[in-house]
Amino acid sequence: MSADTWPRLRFATNEDSEAITNLVFDVLRRYDLRPDPDCTDADLKDIERSYFERGGGFYVLQEQDGSIVGAYGLYPLGGRTCELRKMYLRLAYRGKGLGKFLLDDAVARAKKMGFERIVLETASVLKEAIGLYRSYGFVEYHPDHLSARCDQAYELSLR
Repeated sequence: MSADTWPRLRFATNEDSEAITNLVFDVLRRYDLRPDPDCTDADLKDIERSYFERGGGFYVLQEQDGSIVGAYGLYPLGGRTCELRKMYLRLAYRGKGLGKFLLDDAVARAKKMGFERIVLETASVLKEAIGLYRSYGFVEYHPDHLSARCDQAYELSLR
């Protein structure tokens, strides 16, 4: 995907917070998962501080009309590990290779940022996402803690 094609990927800002939150919460509700604005999803209130100021990043897939149709964040955890967070895509944009495009970009950016491992948490109802992660080489692991709406965790070595 080149810079002049749509949808296009760009850095998110705090001005995008409401649109990103709507995207994330819409997808969660579609799968009967509960949004958690005060805990698990609190990072969306101040994206710049939660991600960029910590040494990570947050990116949005934007349509030509300015609407945000996809997103993902790379959240530093320490020890050269980052967490892939909030990778969501609007329903109308699925099945077009854009999920793989987002994941390709996330992995490439994580490597460029010096991370050696990506972890993520997900829910078993998100079957399409889990299939994508597994096809990419992510393997299941058992972290010390999972967020309330998640029942699986995966990791990918970037070495």
